[in-house]
Amino acid sequence: MFCRIRSGGVIGIDGFLVDVEIDFSPGLPQFNIVGLPDKAINEAKDRVRSALKNVGFQLPSKRITVNLAPSHLKKQGTLYDLPIAVGILKLSGVLDVDEETVFLGELSLDGKVNPVSGVLPIVLSLKEKGFRRFVVPKANAKEGAIVQGAEVYGVESLNQLIAFLRGEKELKPEEVDLNELFSKAFDYSIDLADVKGQYEAKKALEISAAGMHNLLLIGPPGAGKSMLAKRIVTILPPLSLEEALEVSKIYSVAGMLKEPLMVQRPFRAPHYTASEVALIGGGSNPTPGEISLAHRGVLFLDEMVEFNRKTLEALRQPIEDGYVSISRVGGRVTFPSNFILVGATNPCPCGNYRNPYKACVCSPAQIRAYQSKLSGPILDRIDLKVWVEPVEVQELVNPSPGESSKEVRERVMRAYQIQRERFKNSRTKFNGQMTEKEIEKYCILTPKAKELLERAMDKFHLSGRSYARLLKVSRTIADLEGEEQIKEHHIAQAIQYRIEDKLESM
Repeated sequence: MFCRIRSGGVIGIDGFLVDVEIDFSPGLPQFNIVGLPDKAINEAKDRVRSALKNVGFQLPSKRITVNLAPSHLKKQGTLYDLPIAVGILKLSGVLDVDEETVFLGELSLDGKVNPVSGVLPIVLSLKEKGFRRFVVPKANAKEGAIVQGAEVYGVESLNQLIAFLRGEKELKPEEVDLNELFSKAFDYSIDLADVKGQYEAKKALEISAAGMHNLLLIGPPGAGKSMLAKRIVTILPPLSLEEALEVSKIYSVAGMLKEPLMVQRPFRAPHYTASEVALIGGGSNPTPGEISLAHRGVLFLDEMVEFNRKTLEALRQPIEDGYVSISRVGGRVTFPSNFILVGATNPCPCGNYRNPYKACVCSPAQIRAYQSKLSGPILDRIDLKVWVEPVEVQELVNPSPGESSKEVRERVMRAYQIQRERFKNSRTKFNGQMTEKEIEKYCILTPKAKELLERAMDKFHLSGRSYARLLKVSRTIADLEGEEQIKEHHIAQAIQYRIEDKLESM
């Protein structure tokens, strides 16, 4: 006796079809699962046995073989409990299930259906393969219902599922109001207007957000570096539906999706003790790291100099390529990692180098050693470097009214619209991602701007990468002003963010 129940699995952040094949055969009672299952799947035998017993059914006294096809792909997680139980009930004559319905879910010993990771990417992928009907844990139902055209039914227990499949109980497909979800895109508890003073740093934040440029904030403790960095997400435009689905897939695979859909751009701030695997991703069964969880948003590295140097160097390739590839014995997995890197650091061990109000107690050798923890290649990949001065007492006591996040975001969104039109026929989306050919095509300089750029290149001996990034930043500054050509003052403003390749020279 044989039956097939449809289910799914995840590789990276993409789903794939898994056929859960169940066979009953004569012999001593056994329960075997094959098809490259991990330990969690092998333990499904005990969960399924107890769940069936506690809802009034017994495993037949036969040899039960479960195959997870395709057998050459590694399967992991607890999402196959439900399809295995449904297959056993079908072979036992309890249920009649077609092969067009996909089942996902973990079972408790008492028959409850628990949530699992990866529902969104599985529903997205299998819907493209022609599947329309999905049965998932109730807690994952809204996540799956995000996919347009999919009928997603949420179940809370095995008894409820049996009654539904027998036609004894009606279940309605889960529905999600996308407009309601996206209405919360700007529900932030913080605002850029909270920051007193720091006008130059705020401008750098705006440029960074408008063109997706990496940013480094340098200054003494208490100057407001972290406060500024946390507010950059409040001036970023909302995620498009396509971007929101992409980000949500990552969080679904990581088991961190708290809402049906991620509508706010992610902000990740790992501690400086984070390991390379935590930051980049990996493990025996590769999972997304912080750089992938920050995809389409911001990765904030506070106390950046304190991070392990090897960990920081691992950021070089993802920053350039927008993705990270992780190779293991079982294969290779690629995770997207297109983010804005925002770093914050003190200029020296005591933190008071160039502080106008406190004396620095560090020796020149200590300062150089501290600053050298950030390598040249990493600094070269950061477009904007800004010194954050301590706020003056007068500004704290009688602050000038600053612009709100909404006001700045409106300018940023206008710059986004210009870039969207510019790159409508390209894979590039933002100025910070332009290729060399696109730089040559879109970064048109006036004669005076070109002359200033040549003088700067000669005086500061900028690298080829610095030259390209300087032009990208200039293009963004011009877009914020609605200018078609890059003018002299755009280059001048970009230069002040690029020439400081060593912190001590700032």
